[in-house]
Amino acid sequence: MTNDWMIDVLTDLRKFATKQAMPDLAEHLDDAILIAATELRAIEAGQNILGPDEYQSRDLSGAIADNGIP
Repeated sequence: MTNDWMIDVLTDLRKFATKQAMPDLAEHLDDAILIAATELRAIEAGQNILGPDEYQSRDLSGAIADNGIP
């Protein structure tokens, strides 16, 4: 994985949140680590269908917004 630094930063933040008695933040950072690892793996496998300047917006529930596209 060429972007291990990103996982390392999130892991450091999670450790800090745990030490500061911030369990909710630590749990969200666990999720972020998993998501980052999954997306980085997909990008490295050539499965990234979006360009580097594109993104999929999500609503508050986390669902991908359709942005008016049928």
